[in-house]
Amino acid sequence: MRKVILKPLLHKGAEWIGIYFELSHALNGILRKQMAANWSVSNKCWYVPLNQSSFEKIHQLLVSKAEIEDLAVLERLKSNQPIISKPESQENANQEGPSSTRYIISSGHSGTAPFKRQTEKKVPVVAKVYAINADVLPRMEQELILRGYSPSTRKTYLNEMQVFLGAIRDHAANEFTVQRLRDYLQYCLEKLKLSENTLHSRINALKFYYEKVLKQERFFWEIPRPKKQLLLPKLLNEEELARLFNAMENRKHKAMLFTAYSAGLRVSEIVNLKIADIDGQRMQIMVSQAKGKKDRYVNLSPVLLDILREYMKQVKPKPLVYLFESEQTRQAYPVRTVQQIFSNAKNKAGIQKEVGIHSLRHSFATHLLDKGTDIRYIKELLGHFNIRTTERYLHVSKKQLVNIVSPFDDLWKKTNLDW
Repeated sequence: MRKVILKPLLHKGAEWIGIYFELSHALNGILRKQMAANWSVSNKCWYVPLNQSSFEKIHQLLVSKAEIEDLAVLERLKSNQPIISKPESQENANQEGPSSTRYIISSGHSGTAPFKRQTEKKVPVVAKVYAINADVLPRMEQELILRGYSPSTRKTYLNEMQVFLGAIRDHAANEFTVQRLRDYLQYCLEKLKLSENTLHSRINALKFYYEKVLKQERFFWEIPRPKKQLLLPKLLNEEELARLFNAMENRKHKAMLFTAYSAGLRVSEIVNLKIADIDGQRMQIMVSQAKGKKDRYVNLSPVLLDILREYMKQVKPKPLVYLFESEQTRQAYPVRTVQQIFSNAKNKAGIQKEVGIHSLRHSFATHLLDKGTDIRYIKELLGHFNIRTTERYLHVSKKQLVNIVSPFDDLWKKTNLDW
């Protein structure tokens, strides 16, 4: 998952939250359109006012899309030391906005408005959990662990629950009725303008707490879920794939992406592949404990097998356990590193589409459909629990569409149209 770092930023005479991450057109669009963030040329980051409202909204918009590192901002918000910032040079001000103005900032006030000129401003503690709800997060975390939820799911649920507890302040969460939850979710939708995906994450967290922790069965039956947007998988065509692969010079990196596309693997599955998972006799790849803690076998391409054998002969130092090991740690490659490898290759190949490494998996499924492979087999290869997930690829496969003749073609043939 992409990493976003939040840092206090002194800029144009005031203190802001600086938002730093590797190039991502998707995150840029979210911050520009939904967060109304500004871009700092001199600091090379997005920035928003340093206050509770901005901090919470960043989490609401990005929590499902990135891993957020926010300790520095959290400490700044909790700090009692006032900051009197110095204006930047007029040159920077001319580049990025109006001339600088001095602001005075300090913490402790309960308001959430932006900084005021020449007045003291106190910043509240973020998502404060009151004593009446002090046991909610520990109980919820324990239940998530005992039920075997993944670390990423636990983090998402706990973050969403903490935002909820901060919103309800000193009201007991375990006393909330269905109607009060409906009112809160309506507030999230209409006032906070949360996306459908973020709202679904919050509903999932609340549902887990009330039904699994508090054992209030069917508590959410009366609460509707917002309809999700139908987002079609983003993929690369064969010409773009060839440009992508040919733009890479490092053979280990190229072998990684070849494997991802050849077998339709997730990035987490690529980095966790072990040498023993490659079965050249049965021409299979064993994918162990993938998403949903599910094992599966996928086909091993004969071409990929030859590539991996050549890779194993040439790579130094030789991998010991994992197929793609870090030379420094001798452990599995970090997911973020493989994502960056794809991004670098995409940029070098001049591909303008806003796609990530997961697009190789989408391309694998769609190209199989184009070649006439039964969707039920594709479902098993991808490791989907539900065939409806796999059916998304029917919307982007051109296999059926290319056989449909436009009525305009028939009209042109049968009549004397002028051009």
